[in-house]
Amino acid sequence: MSSMDQFKASMVLSAVGDALGYKNGEWEFCYSGEAIHQQLQTLGGLERIDVKGWIVSDDTVLHLATAEALVSPWKTREELFLKLAANYKAGMKDMRGRAPGGTTSSSCSQLRPLISQGYMIPFNLNGGGCGAAMRSMCIGLLYHSPDKLEDLIAVSIESGRMTHNHPTGYLGSLASSLLTSLAVQGKPVREWGAVLLSTLPKAMKYIEEVGRDVEENKKHWSYFTEAWTKYLSLRGILQGNSDPVFPEPFHIKERDAFYESVSFSGWGGSSGHDAPMIAYDALLGAGASWEELCSRAMFHGGDNDSTGVIAAAWWGALYGMDSVPKGNYMNLEYRERIENVAAKLFAKAEDLQ
Repeated sequence: MSSMDQFKASMVLSAVGDALGYKNGEWEFCYSGEAIHQQLQTLGGLERIDVKGWIVSDDTVLHLATAEALVSPWKTREELFLKLAANYKAGMKDMRGRAPGGTTSSSCSQLRPLISQGYMIPFNLNGGGCGAAMRSMCIGLLYHSPDKLEDLIAVSIESGRMTHNHPTGYLGSLASSLLTSLAVQGKPVREWGAVLLSTLPKAMKYIEEVGRDVEENKKHWSYFTEAWTKYLSLRGILQGNSDPVFPEPFHIKERDAFYESVSFSGWGGSSGHDAPMIAYDALLGAGASWEELCSRAMFHGGDNDSTGVIAAAWWGALYGMDSVPKGNYMNLEYRERIENVAAKLFAKAEDLQ
């Protein structure tokens, strides 16, 4: 059963995961997980981290943009999509020191939220980055109920392809949203990947029904599916009915190498397929340990704020905030704003029931 605390923990810890992984740009662009862990120890370890002064990155600014659009007064999907587009454009004005992605920046400049269908941009062969996946978890909060899956698919895909109009990009948005909904439902984590794979044909059905860029989407569809199928097979959870199998050892160095191996271009977590994949791998390995989640999802040599923002949203929905050191979130940038929108998301989700 969903609760207000679940929603708040998911939204707040998502931003914490972002701030910790980003560390004002120092750790996002540090390509050694071991170096990050060494710096973490000199700071006294995770227990001693106070995030005061650790700003959130573009990930959380745009996740807030998504959430605030969802809770705004809209009546049709078209109204919601235009509000999302407007919020993404507005969010780009709050990017000082936050390292926004190039695809997101260029796409937002193409959005025209004041005109009909102004949320649509052309298909983009280079739109496979993680910018859509990192800002869509809240969609899974609003549409967490299994009977709202069609809404979740439509809104996660359209919000995603406003900036990342390529299946590898916007299916990352679907993954982040869908797995958040499964966290709220309390579905066993080992089953999530199989549920995602079984949902992809429904996503293609939606693409065909809407009728935009259908042939281009079909042509580039398989990469995401094949990457996830390969990953789930490697962990022994393709069917979702057994516990995941991790290699031994699988410490910081081994994880860095694995994250690089599943990436598109060598920077683990920077694409739409592998940001949620690495977040999922971290969640599977960490269980209920916040410290272990951070070690795996936030403190690695890849695009760690993006894997952190996703993994922590799921972890928060599953486990809440009681075991998280207060310093990790008390002075979080935008915390009041995040908690406020989380409460509104919960109220709106209840209204949808």
